[in-house]
Amino acid sequence: MIPKYRKQFNQEFSQKKYQQVKKILRQKSGLEPVFRISESPLFLTKEFEAKLIEASESIIDQIKALPAETLQKAIPDNCRVPNDTDQPHFFTIDFGICSSGNGEIEPQLIELQAFPSLYAFQKAFEDTFCEVYPFLAEIRNTMPHETFKNHLKEVIVGSENPENVILLEIYPERQKTAIDFVLTEKLLGIKTVCLTKIKKKGKKLFYDNNGQLTEVKRIYNRVIFDELDRIPDLKTEFDFREDIEVTWVTHPNWFFKISKYLLPLLQHPFVPKSYFLHEFPEHENLEDFVLKPLFSFAGSGVNLKPTKEITDAIEDKENYILQRKVQYEPVFEDIHGDFSKAEIRLLYIWREKDERPILLENLGRMTKAAMVNVDFNKKDAIWIGSSNAFFAE
Repeated sequence: MIPKYRKQFNQEFSQKKYQQVKKILRQKSGLEPVFRISESPLFLTKEFEAKLIEASESIIDQIKALPAETLQKAIPDNCRVPNDTDQPHFFTIDFGICSSGNGEIEPQLIELQAFPSLYAFQKAFEDTFCEVYPFLAEIRNTMPHETFKNHLKEVIVGSENPENVILLEIYPERQKTAIDFVLTEKLLGIKTVCLTKIKKKGKKLFYDNNGQLTEVKRIYNRVIFDELDRIPDLKTEFDFREDIEVTWVTHPNWFFKISKYLLPLLQHPFVPKSYFLHEFPEHENLEDFVLKPLFSFAGSGVNLKPTKEITDAIEDKENYILQRKVQYEPVFEDIHGDFSKAEIRLLYIWREKDERPILLENLGRMTKAAMVNVDFNKKDAIWIGSSNAFFAE
């Protein structure tokens, strides 16, 4: 979308430099990224960035104006965790990079979450792109690295000693996002702990810290709570639904409250019309919509071509939405003259005393397939996978 930088990047690109990007990320983390790293960043205009920010600010305003009881309705009774908070610590919002009816490129909301994404990894990824392609430094994120680190530390560690703060996940070494866990540890001085290794004494939680049983006072939660029931023979000493003396970052209830559940309640030119499945009006054409389960990750359960037979067969219709289809625009040219489509995720933190969240970083996802998910691409495709956006005039 910015010919100057796209042309320069494509001229400088080589497989050797792509391997160098991956090598540096491996050196920084000690791990090989499990998910695919795109060869290219996204180049987007400042005008497009302004549209992203304006839409996000409107969405934040609308969420803040919702009655608390409306958000509480989003939480399944069997997933409700005690000691809820007034706002989430993390807020992420995904936009497709789409074409409008008049040929302009505009963002369209895809989904939003109050769940941490790859914050530490994306900062390292941005830094790495700039190391391999020095010209990118002139258009990089203007937030200094130390400011980014301090913001993230304030939200996750707070006033606690880092040894009393853990990143919690279930079998973290098996997760695709393990590289982010390691980079978070290095950035903040905290440790990643598996849920099965947590010890419970009364209302307090503990973990083995180099042979020393250490109290957990803050949990940087990376466990998707409603997925725990799908893991057979999972043995843990505490249940999320117990009243324990710990600060959740972010509280598990927000995973449900800020989710696709809100899409039918939001209004903006960059928010596609959505309906709960059980409220889908007869005058709308099913072919114009995408069927999505309320709570799923990485595109699982999404149906791009729903039919009446499919929707009629769904029993828990209140747990699905229909979202009007948007037209992703392939605007990111690769070295062969082919084009990729993309989504961009804005990564916010929300400090406990702040009225509004702070934008820290972004995450790009590139594809040449119908869905913005690497698993749906051809194996030999390029300009696909995890990326990072740079904005310029």
